[in-house]
Amino acid sequence: MDAFKAVFWSFFGVRKKAEYDKDAKQLTPQAVIAAGLVSAAVFVLVLFGIVKLVTR
Repeated sequence: MDAFKAVFWSFFGVRKKAEYDKDAKQLTPQAVIAAGLVSAAVFVLVLFGIVKLVTR
């Protein structure tokens, strides 16, 4: 869950240095990559759904 939180804030580019340092120490690269891929896929699907809804 912490990996998803870190990825969520990184999408906006807003992150406190203390939070970044904490995440860098406790999160594994594999968890961050997996959370990033899942989050990106969800983001694209939501955008696709919004476009489909608007263009009806």
